[in-house]
Amino acid sequence: MDARGKSINLFLMDGDPSGRIKCTLANWTGVAYKIPRTELEKCKGRDDLSKSGVYFLFGISDQTGKDVVYVGQAGVRKNGEGILYRLQEHKRNPDKDYWTEAIVFTTSNNSFGHTEISYLENRFISMAIISKRYLIKNGNEPTFGSITEEKESELEEFIDYAKIVMGILGHKVFEPLAKITHYVESSINNVPDSGGLLLHMKCKSRKSGQTIEADCKQTVEGFVVLAGSHIELNDSDSIPPGIKEARQKAKIDETGVLQEDVLFKSPSYAAAFVVGRYANGLTDWKTDDGKTLKDIDNE
Repeated sequence: MDARGKSINLFLMDGDPSGRIKCTLANWTGVAYKIPRTELEKCKGRDDLSKSGVYFLFGISDQTGKDVVYVGQAGVRKNGEGILYRLQEHKRNPDKDYWTEAIVFTTSNNSFGHTEISYLENRFISMAIISKRYLIKNGNEPTFGSITEEKESELEEFIDYAKIVMGILGHKVFEPLAKITHYVESSINNVPDSGGLLLHMKCKSRKSGQTIEADCKQTVEGFVVLAGSHIELNDSDSIPPGIKEARQKAKIDETGVLQEDVLFKSPSYAAAFVVGRYANGLTDWKTDDGKTLKDIDNE
């Protein structure tokens, strides 16, 4: 069955797409906010942000340059303060100076208690860990707590909507780069294939003499070299600087086996990443039946 369309309302609170955004979805009691760190003070007095909820702090690691996220929860305090007060605490905390914007999930009817936000925080952290897109800054995962199956069903429905909204607000923190991996067994193998084209490469290295074999998944974002692929460890002088940097940052073990999925915008960059030199991805990547990307484009 084809997925049904969704009606989403985005309100640019400052009239600027880079400013604060409020997001609601038809038939959903949830309310989401995207708030730049510099705009927190403008949110004072908003009723939604005095409620309980779950929040995400997004930024970039100074050490690695990689995207990072911290997931937290905020309950309503005796003084009436809720999510916004917690975000202000984080802004004053020197240990959390990495984040540049927050995304908040709460409800229009203030229906979240401690049990609900603990469950959501746990699920959101687990989903972010599985997707492997962001470095997770949380030290410990909260417990699920004890909830009824009816409440669990209700919260899982909330999560389904939250995943949609999170993507709309610019963060694919819950979405693996590739829905399936070819070599490495993991929990994301149980996620239905998104229909992307699976490609392969096999060649003999000019430098090491080893046979290089790699798999790649074409997705709507580009080309994902899949974990488990064999990577040439030696760089050629002709390799583009951006690819050289990607090879240095990627998790590759001493035998040349890639330990994580890596996304590239072009097939040639994905191929160059694998072989350590200039490559033509339109002819180097092939389908199971031997067709190149160039062949497919010409059909």
